[in-house]
Amino acid sequence: MTLAQQAPATTGSGASEVTSLVSASAPNIAWYYGDKPPVGQLRAFDAVVVEPDHDFNPAQFKTPSTQWLAYVSVGEVTPERRWYKELPKAWLSGSNDAWASRVVDQAQPEWPTFYVDHVIKPLWDRGYRGFFLDTLDSYQLIAKNDATRAAQEAGMVRVIRAIKARYPDAKLVFNRGFEILPQVHDLAYAVAFESLYRGWDQGAKQYRVVSDADRDWLMGQARKIRDEYHLPVIAIDYCPPADRACARDTAKRIKAQGLIPYVTDPALSTIGVGRIEVLPRKVLILQERDLRYAIETSEGVRFVAMPLNFLGYDVEYADINKPLPADVPPDRYAGVVVWVNSGSVSHVAALTSWVKQRMHDGVRIAFMNQFGLPADASMANLLKLKFVQGRVTAPLEVVSQDKIMGFEMAPRPDRYEVQPVQVGANGQSLLRLKSGNFQFDAAAITDWGGYVLNPYAVFAMDKIDQARWVVQPMEFLRRALALPDMPTPDLTSENGRRLMLVHVDGDGFASRAEFPGAEYPGEVLQQEVWEKYRIPTTLSVIEGEVGAAGLYPKLSPRLEGIARKMFALPYVEMGTHTYSHPFDWSRTVQSPTGPGKDAGGGDTAFTLTIPGYKFNLDREIAGSIHYINERLAPPGKRVKILQWSGDCQPPELAVRMAWQAGVVNINGGDTTITRSSPSWTSIASIGIDKGPGAYQVFAPNQNENVYTNDWTGPYYGFERLIETLQMTDTPYRFKPINIYYHMYSGTKLAALKALKKVYDYALSQPVMPIYSTEYVAKVLDFRDMAVARDVDDPNAWVVRGNGDLRELRWMASGTPRLADAQGVVGYGKTSAAAGGIYIHLDDGAARFGITPAPEAAKPAYIAEAAAFVRSFARSGNGMSFEAGGYYKPFVRLANAGACRVQVNGSPARTARAQDNSVRVDLNGAAAQTVTYQRIDVVC
Repeated sequence: MTLAQQAPATTGSGASEVTSLVSASAPNIAWYYGDKPPVGQLRAFDAVVVEPDHDFNPAQFKTPSTQWLAYVSVGEVTPERRWYKELPKAWLSGSNDAWASRVVDQAQPEWPTFYVDHVIKPLWDRGYRGFFLDTLDSYQLIAKNDATRAAQEAGMVRVIRAIKARYPDAKLVFNRGFEILPQVHDLAYAVAFESLYRGWDQGAKQYRVVSDADRDWLMGQARKIRDEYHLPVIAIDYCPPADRACARDTAKRIKAQGLIPYVTDPALSTIGVGRIEVLPRKVLILQERDLRYAIETSEGVRFVAMPLNFLGYDVEYADINKPLPADVPPDRYAGVVVWVNSGSVSHVAALTSWVKQRMHDGVRIAFMNQFGLPADASMANLLKLKFVQGRVTAPLEVVSQDKIMGFEMAPRPDRYEVQPVQVGANGQSLLRLKSGNFQFDAAAITDWGGYVLNPYAVFAMDKIDQARWVVQPMEFLRRALALPDMPTPDLTSENGRRLMLVHVDGDGFASRAEFPGAEYPGEVLQQEVWEKYRIPTTLSVIEGEVGAAGLYPKLSPRLEGIARKMFALPYVEMGTHTYSHPFDWSRTVQSPTGPGKDAGGGDTAFTLTIPGYKFNLDREIAGSIHYINERLAPPGKRVKILQWSGDCQPPELAVRMAWQAGVVNINGGDTTITRSSPSWTSIASIGIDKGPGAYQVFAPNQNENVYTNDWTGPYYGFERLIETLQMTDTPYRFKPINIYYHMYSGTKLAALKALKKVYDYALSQPVMPIYSTEYVAKVLDFRDMAVARDVDDPNAWVVRGNGDLRELRWMASGTPRLADAQGVVGYGKTSAAAGGIYIHLDDGAARFGITPAPEAAKPAYIAEAAAFVRSFARSGNGMSFEAGGYYKPFVRLANAGACRVQVNGSPARTARAQDNSVRVDLNGAAAQTVTYQRIDVVC
């Protein structure tokens, strides 16, 4: 924007009330001029205007529901613009001092062609399919008379027509341009103007309240555009970036005038509030790190991330002993969790200042374990707590405790862990303890967040190497960070069925089976497991075991033949388990002098001891991929995934190299909850962001090596995975089913029987098998999925992803209103004891309302499906869609007892139930692609 400081004329109608409101089909448009646009959240809008000089290229992102428009200045240019140097200086006829820009003479005959060639074409080639035309009124600064004004307006019109002539599909949004609209309104997608209620004075650098006269004049222009030209009209207003209440209130006032609102900061560098408000889905975990160990061992990763993931939040990490993140805005971060193990951190002043800024910005903070600040009056004052005098002179007793305390074990008061603070009038104690007359709050909810101190967050049981939650972590985080009810992107299910993935690491491929029959475990598993169950499966090999350049060159022809057969199975996707199977990934970027000794395949070695091999990360990753593709892959198949080896703690560089090699990645995480270790602390998060372009996806469950005590026995131990699968399904479904094992499970009869028992159990459950790469795609979609609610109606939602994740979980009361929903194919109850419903999507983009009462005439809908659903369309109470799946696909339709169902145009064989539902079984087989069938439901 360059005219924000210019007040509109005050002539025109004085009426300010309108009777028509914004159409529900009108576009939601956002403006974001900051560096590195937050694509995930901005995709909630139908169109987004960005500043292209920040090198943002829309073609790099998968945002099918969002149009990206480039900000372009037409009437003015500043020296930093890329096309400034190409512009003949004789065309610069004036200046706009407030913005340090030059005004362009629109009357120059060659100007339209120059503008399209030098400004529009490069942006179109980068993927922009629309343009926000700013400074359309700038010619007024050089128009000295009516003739000059007319010539300038004519030139501006020629520019706009030249853009549409070259690019007919381009969406053009005008910034004002009221004088030329009569001539070009048919070329516009929408019209925007600034400052209907709250403006920004660029010269004075201050916010201003718009006068009634200025607003009346603008509304007169807006009515004409809306009612005569039938164009969407957007009013862009300004509020301080931390004042979300101001933004919401202003957006509601603009919307009440019948216009499309967008309220943001003057620099347009925050996610503003329009007809929708995008909910922040990032949480920053600020923690102490012991740099001797991988980040995977930190408490933030082990304990805090999983509950936040379940609540719908993606997690970022920062080290409290390094420079603290300066940019933690409330439009992107739902809150901060601070986990400190020591009483006071090294840089107290920096942490104090940082916490104070977060509180000022309205970003809520949850302290866990310790505050990290000296326990004195200064700390109490900062956190609005009462500093209490006294000390522990007798055993501690519980005065009161909230119901969320004592979750997996009762609080065990520790007289050596005392903070002399109590909550004030605006807080709520969760755990109050006393010793004589001395009382303090060990856990509380406050108006800025909350805290739970050691040992009342996680209690360490060191002797048995386990831990327990004392506080219910999800409820504490929800209350401390004031997390709202929202439709939560869900990674465990699709169309109500629990997802199931199988992946196998290549370890032991060269070992011998220890029972009669096939000689090698790859042959055993192919005959006894993969060909029997025929479900999507991801298989990998270690090149150093199988290839001629590895440990067993004489066996290589036989082993490669086995690998080719297993990779040729139609329901198998290919993975690599690296070249030399690094066991200790921390050493891979520390210039090791060479691989360690591997006398017996133990995990204490650096890698497998391959003669003559000098460790090289590129050889491990890209090299092993190339080997499998060239030597083992059947026609049409390529390696799609890298399965981390050893400790599964790859450094940032290695993870980034995997992505750069064109494959996704999986492994790591320690989900090992069982009846003998029945704690949520044994459920891992979905993955970990190790840096730009270096996200590591964790395996949902752990492998048989863990359940067999590092393959020392009992070798049937993997059957205990069934306990894990049960305990991650109730009371909440935390994880999909993941059968993750090694090739060496085919060497021992007890292990093979246990593996079959796990398969049989899993397939007896209501599952939907998918490939591991499809699960990884869902994790990536989860991280950037946009969830937004209507600024007027908190029960109306917009959810946008890239189409890989197609399930939402709704844990509050009510059900989706289907009659006017978009992108929602149905819903069904969760199988978990905690209740709630799953909401099924067809392509990852949806608009719907939640209604507390059942719909009067509820249409037919998909209650459950062991199939992917796409191309969904509703017709009255009926519907049509395409469905297909890998394993026993079917669709169960609710409210369809009286409906006719056709599959591919022919009457379907259906099973009708007493609950007015209809089951439709489909043809399907596991392969690399899904065969879809068209289903029509006529009611």
